[in-house]
Amino acid sequence: MADAAASPLGSGDIGAAFAAAGGAGAAQAGGGAPAPGGAPRPGGSPAAPVQSLDFILDIPLKVTVELGRAKMAIRDILQLSQGSVIELSKFAGEPLEVLVNDKLIARGEVVVVNEKFGIRLTDIISPIERIEQLK
Repeated sequence: MADAAASPLGSGDIGAAFAAAGGAGAAQAGGGAPAPGGAPRPGGSPAAPVQSLDFILDIPLKVTVELGRAKMAIRDILQLSQGSVIELSKFAGEPLEVLVNDKLIARGEVVVVNEKFGIRLTDIISPIERIEQLK
C-alpha cells in the first residue's frame, strides 16, 4: 500500500481509502475531477456505484429493541423496589421496535431461541421512510 506522501491529498484522502478497500468509490470521493496532471481519475464518472462495501461491514452500530417507554417522576423512581411493576406505553402483543443508532428500522415480535430472547422481524421500514426520519 502506498504511503501518505504518495497521495496528493495526504493521509486523509478518502478516495485512496475507497481504492484501498477495492471499491470504485475513488472517483466518487474525488467528485470526478481530474487527477493532478490533468489525467481523469480512475473509475469513470462520479455517478459510478461503489462495487464493494466490504470496507464498512465491520463498523459497529448500536442495535436497540424497545419494549416500551414510561415517564416517571423522580419521587416514583425512588420508590421502586424489587418486584415493582412499571407500566409501559405499549400494549401486550403490540410489535416491538428495532432501532439502529436510535433510528427505527424494523418492528417485530419476541421469540425465545436456545433459552435466550430474540426478535423475529415482522415489518422492515422502507428506505423512503428511513430517509424521511433523517429530516
